[in-house]
Order: sequence, then C-alpha cells, then structure tokens
Amino acid sequence: MSATPQKNRASRRVLAAAAGLATVGALVAAMPAGAHDRGHGHGGGPGHGHKPRTVDVQLLSFNDLHGNLEPPAGSAGNVSETQPDGTVKAIPAGGVEYLATSLRTARKGNPYSVTAAGGDMVGASPLLSGLFHDEPTIEALNGLDLDVTAVGNHEFDEGATELARLQNGGCHPVEGCYEKGKKFKGADFPYLAANVTKEKTGKPLLKPYTVWKKNGVKIGFIGVTLEGTPDIVTANGVKGLKFHDEVETINKYARELDRKGVKSIVALIHEGGAPASTSYNYDCDSPGAGDGISGPIVDIAKGITPKVDALVTGHTHQAYVCTVPDPSGKPRMVTSASSFGKLYTDTTLTYDRRTNDIVRTSVKSANHIVTRDQPKAPDMTRLIDRWNKLAAPIANKPQGWISADINGRGSTAPEKPLGNVIADAQLEGLAPADKGGAEVAFMNPGGIRADLVHKASGSEGDGVVTYGEAFTVQPFTNMMNVVDLTGAQLVTALQQQVSGPNEASPKILQVSKGLTYTLDLTKSGADRVVAGTIKLNGEAIDPARTYRVAMNEFLAGGGDGFPALGQGTNKLVGASDLDLFNAYLAAHSTATAPLAPPATDRITVIQ
Repeated sequence: MSATPQKNRASRRVLAAAAGLATVGALVAAMPAGAHDRGHGHGGGPGHGHKPRTVDVQLLSFNDLHGNLEPPAGSAGNVSETQPDGTVKAIPAGGVEYLATSLRTARKGNPYSVTAAGGDMVGASPLLSGLFHDEPTIEALNGLDLDVTAVGNHEFDEGATELARLQNGGCHPVEGCYEKGKKFKGADFPYLAANVTKEKTGKPLLKPYTVWKKNGVKIGFIGVTLEGTPDIVTANGVKGLKFHDEVETINKYARELDRKGVKSIVALIHEGGAPASTSYNYDCDSPGAGDGISGPIVDIAKGITPKVDALVTGHTHQAYVCTVPDPSGKPRMVTSASSFGKLYTDTTLTYDRRTNDIVRTSVKSANHIVTRDQPKAPDMTRLIDRWNKLAAPIANKPQGWISADINGRGSTAPEKPLGNVIADAQLEGLAPADKGGAEVAFMNPGGIRADLVHKASGSEGDGVVTYGEAFTVQPFTNMMNVVDLTGAQLVTALQQQVSGPNEASPKILQVSKGLTYTLDLTKSGADRVVAGTIKLNGEAIDPARTYRVAMNEFLAGGGDGFPALGQGTNKLVGASDLDLFNAYLAAHSTATAPLAPPATDRITVIQ
C-alpha cells in the first residue's frame, strides 16, 4: 500500500539547474512571517473577564493528499464504511472543493482550531498539479488555512532545492512563471522536517518544530518523515541529506519544547500502520483477536516520550483512530485519514491553562468522510478552473480507449489488471533488440497511482483515456532500464517481495505476460514465493542463464527493498514509462476495438 516515489521528469531538470543544496540554507531564515507563532484564529476572539481553567482545542488533520485537487476517479476515490448490519459500503469522497467545505464547516463554533497534515501533500500528483510542479496544490493548501505539515517522502521527489522553492516561493528555475505577471508565493505554512539534516553541516534542512499560539494557549508541533525515505526515493531526490530515527528525533525536540515552557505537543509523523479493517469507521481499539493496528507506527508510538500528547500519522494511506500505549503505559491517540483528501480527522485536545498541558484522558478523535454531496467551496472551484485551463492543451489529448474500468491503485489483489497492462507495455516497448531486448518486465505496485476509469472525466467521452488520465496513473515519468540479471537473481528478486524489509508488508511486483509463479501466503518469508513454480513462457527459470529484464530506474536502483534488481549489468536506458504506456494504449485500442481489462492469471495465490 505504501506510496512509492520515483522521479518526476522535472527533477532531472531541477537538479541539473540547481547546484546541490546551496539554496536550502536560506530556508529557515526565509520562513513565512509568523510561522513560529501560528494560529489563523478560525472564529472567536480574545476572551474577556474570567478564563475557564480548560479550553478545548480542535485539531483538524489529514495526510497523503498527493496533489489530488479534483475528486480522485474510480475506486481510488472511494471510502469503505461498515454499515450497522455488517455490510461494507463504498462512498465516493475527496476533492479540495469538498475538503475546504468540510474543514470550514468543522471549524464553526470552535474558536481554538488548528489544522495540521502528516506529509505527502505533493508528489505523485495528477497532471493538474504535477504539470506545474505542484504549485496549484500549495496554493490550495494556503486557501484551506493549513497551519503546519510534516514533510513526507514524496516532498523529496524533485530534491531539496525544489522543496525549498515550494516553501519560500519563486518561479520554477527552468520553466519560469506559469501565469503572466504572477509569481508563485510559496507555502504560508511551515513544512517541518526534524529528522532530516544536511550531510555537510549536520544542521536541519527545515524547521524541526513550530508553536501554534492563541490567547495564551500554546501547542508545539514536531514534524518527521520516515527514516527509510532514502530507500523509496531516487538518489537525486535525497542527495546530500541524512534521515534520522523518528523516535529519537521527536524525543529530542519534545525535551527542547518542554524546556521552553511548551507542554502541549503533537507529533506529525509520515509513517503509519495497517488497521485490521479498511473501513474508516472501524473501532481500532476493539479487543477481539486480530483486531487493532500493526505496522511501523506501533513501535514508534510505543517509544515516543509521554511529553507528546497525540500522533498524526500517514504514508500507508489507511484510515484509523487508535490508541497505542506510550512508554509509561498510558493510552495515546494515533490517527491517520486515508489519502487523497477523502477523510479528515477531528481531534479534541483539552488544554489546561494552569499546567499548559493537554488532559490526555479527555482526548477524543474521529475520522469524517469528505463527502461529495456538500456544497463546493467556490474559491477552490476557481483555482481548479484556472489551472485546468492552463493544462487543457496537454491534458485532453486522447491516448487510447478502454472497454471497462482497469483497476490499479483501487485493486487490493496482489496482481492488478492495470499492473499487467503497464508491465506488458514496458515489455513490448523494450523487447526489440535495438531497444534493449527485454524478455520480462517488472513494475512496482506503489508506482501505479490510480485506476483507468471508463466513465468520462470531462468532455472526451466514456472509454477515452486522455494524456491527463495516463499521467495520473504514471506521474513520475521514470526512464526505463533494461539490464542483465541471472535466473538466480530473478528468483531472489521475486522472493524479496515477501522477505527482508518487505516481509511484514509485501510488495508484489506486477509482471509481464509469460512470467508465472505461485504465491503461497500460508507460508512465511521467502518461502511464500514457491521457487519451483517460477516459469518464463512455460519454461522453468534457469539459475545460470542471463535474462534481459525491463524495469523503471527506481527499481533498477534497488528501490522498494529489491537489492537483487539493483545488481543488473549491461544497462540500456530506454524511453520513459509514461511514453511506453501511451504507445501501448495507442497500439492496442481503437474507438471500435477498445482495450479490455486483462485476465489476472500470472500469479497463482494460495491463501
């Protein structure tokens, strides 16, 4: 499930144009005015006369927006809700026009309201935002009155210099300003990256924390991304940076805030877990066998000092409101609001004016659906229309036709129909001898960012796949590589899907036609890939033979926990993944003979 970043084509240009991290040093100095004393003051004013001892602070939070300004299409835009009778209903959700309305409605009657995010606001974005280096999303977040966010791994997709530009403003170093007479202003909220330092100086890349203040109420926010970011971002994106342990970092800055008299602290962590149910309204604290939450966030939460009062998390795109005990054994709230702006979390923090701390026993939290049956926020509609007009000449070009939805991101199966289409497109484009001579292709599941949806998204007509829709599926524009791997390395790579760093949360590669094997989920570790069943075009893989293997440059660098794929030799660099995908759609579909969803019969799953 985890979001797997790769390189936006733009990062190549940005990094070529920018000399290392030179511009980042000025980042802290150039933080938005008042970033250390936030508090948009959503409603309400200074109190008069006697102040009650406690005040309820509303914390609204969300995570993993990924530039989804328009409602995400198909199954990727649904939220699962368990009904009273036990059935599960899919509810269409998300889109910043609705998210703005939801947040503004929630703030009414709450004079103390602060809005925070758990990272991955940008990156792997649909064309509407990605084409413009995510300037539209930063502009939308400013309009949503976001107070603070942690960085996620995707904030590093285009490197630290580009992240500095998103914070501080200024037009793109290569593409310039997108609108005549308009300069990009940057984020008017701080991006926090407490556990990211510059290798040369050891100093933080961005502010480690910020303090939100209103009428004497002070809440500190510490922001971190996952320590493993370098394993899931291309090397250029994290060049010159060091990523530190989440728990140690948060505890260090919690002590610093405490010394400064800030006793109420929230950690924004771009790392998460997996609840036992995918329904947003699942009771994560129910006591049944197998209930609750698993994944990296559990150990992180157990290690974070009791000085921290609540954890806002992300990265896994799951929805949960759980309590996990802190090191002193007391329950503490850990929340995540799915992804793509489909949910927001509303947490009540009761602030004690005498101790300046949160009364932890009274912390309440719930996730709410950003439904699409509420009024759209007119300012967000205007923003979307403005950028859509700029994107239209590129976005609306037809690339091919499909006969029905082809699920990718929205599929929970190990083998996804859209994964098969993408892998086949890569194999077909790189099989000719002069293009690399590929015999098999692998696609990482996290790189498939959407479904191909049959219903028209605009005026193109049902079944038409536009460039914008294809880009939304494959937004990184990775260059393809074809390399030599031995049969033994191929087998090891397939076993790495379910072992090593991927054992707890398997990453099942999408494979091109001709490659078949059995995945036995009743076994553990590498044994889950049944080695004797791996065949290419009906023949068992020969451990000693050399095979030509196609994959994107992220996988070819050993990304996503696949060191075996990083051992390839005799590399040929081919076209981009998006170009091959579009070429395949053009070659295999017409208006009268659209592409049908392929069968998913390459991986035999035993459960």
